[in-house]
Amino acid sequence: MDAAITVALITGGCSILGVVITNIASNKKIESQLVTAQAVTDQKIEQLTEEVRRHNSFGDRITRLEEIARQLTERIERIDTRITRYHDERA
Repeated sequence: MDAAITVALITGGCSILGVVITNIASNKKIESQLVTAQAVTDQKIEQLTEEVRRHNSFGDRITRLEEIARQLTERIERIDTRITRYHDERA
């Protein structure tokens, strides 16, 4: 009877050891996958941040271009007025 208990304890101990080793290996694999996934997520966040910066810069440039277009339109209108007056005076 003592031999049967000893064998059962050894078998149970080996089973527990196997489960612990399997869990450790599985946890290391999952941790590695999480590190990889986090690196990918960080890279995507950096890319999105850069796209947002470019978009914001684009808006600033458009505003500046609209201002330049307005100034050029006013200048063209003044020049057109001068040309019209010049032709009216010569006629």
